[in-house]
Amino acid sequence: MRSRMLAVPSHDAVERVETTMSIIAGKWKPAIMFALVTYGTLRFTQLRKMIPKVSQRMLTQQLRDLERYGLLQRRLYPEIPPRVEYSVTPLGKSLDPIFKSVCDWATRNFPQMEDAQLRYRRIARSRPSSAKGWSRM
Repeated sequence: MRSRMLAVPSHDAVERVETTMSIIAGKWKPAIMFALVTYGTLRFTQLRKMIPKVSQRMLTQQLRDLERYGLLQRRLYPEIPPRVEYSVTPLGKSLDPIFKSVCDWATRNFPQMEDAQLRYRRIARSRPSSAKGWSRM
């Protein structure tokens, strides 16, 4: 009988996934990309209205980061007052199926995740107090 070994991803592949997730994930980047892919070119104030909980500073930082990696384009119009518009690049648009897959997965599985979270909380409450401290780290 021949044993089969599971294919282990190479170190390079794991690093690429890790780096990519650090670029596209986070609290605000998926929302920014979703808004731009869904609604097209938007101004800064329009993005702020669509993502009301993000601060101006954080939105600016996240937009610059996405621009740095070529996922969106910033266009400055030399007007008074200056007008800035953001749009998704073809590279950024190529992420759409990934975000759609995550959205579909979440739609199908969110109730199960909520149930698991409730079960976890019930179990955590029943633990002795000395065991509770380690789970907060």
